[in-house]
Amino acid sequence: MSAGAEERPFGVAGTPLASWHASPELAQVPVVSLGELLPPGARLVVAAPHPDDEVLACGGLLAALAPRPQAVTLLSVTDGDGSHPGSSLWPPARLRHERRQESTRALTRLGYDTRVLDWHPLSLPDGELAACKSELLEHLCAHLNPSDRLLSTWRHDGHCDHETLGEVAAQAARLTGAVLIEAPVWAWHWAKPDDPRLPWARARKFMLDEHTLARKRQAIAEHATQLHADPSTQAPPVLAPETLGRLLQPFELVFI
Repeated sequence: MSAGAEERPFGVAGTPLASWHASPELAQVPVVSLGELLPPGARLVVAAPHPDDEVLACGGLLAALAPRPQAVTLLSVTDGDGSHPGSSLWPPARLRHERRQESTRALTRLGYDTRVLDWHPLSLPDGELAACKSELLEHLCAHLNPSDRLLSTWRHDGHCDHETLGEVAAQAARLTGAVLIEAPVWAWHWAKPDDPRLPWARARKFMLDEHTLARKRQAIAEHATQLHADPSTQAPPVLAPETLGRLLQPFELVFI
């Protein structure tokens, strides 16, 4: 966990969804269209710190772009093999393989043929991205053009890998001329509805219709390793129902 994480607790229920529903700040966030997020001729490069983050952060946006798969590049930064420490049910090698399969099934649910999708697993160490900033920056820059939109997790999201990726993504965007889009994932858990740490002035809502939201829900359901408790360690699910509720609102929040 990164600096300041003591203010961002995990292992608790987190901010209730009803509190977010009642948030004046969230209600006042302007709506952004698909064309504004990704102008004609631009490409969306999604950098996900772990398998499933691409769905949690922007699964609806990805579903909306499925008819234009040539406009999407996906960078899977880690293999997610650190999500079940000490597990005999999910040792790293087995978990690495299964999480890749889960992502494949999830992307199929969103409407992609993963055999032709421009998808690059970078296989950097899960939980240790802070020690790999130079390598991560090199990877990101190698995949970016000036006309691209780079979507990453927010640089203050409250998870060490999410924050490192967001920080390096901002640097990569500056170096390449790409436009950075940041998405909160764990911030929904620890932040408060009027939290001044959230960059409300940069916030925009990408609205999801019922069909798109259903596809996102189906894609999340494919990440079974994250949705169930681990009987070998007694660890609860990584993605508890309360967490999923906050991530399945009828919009996706981005900072631009």
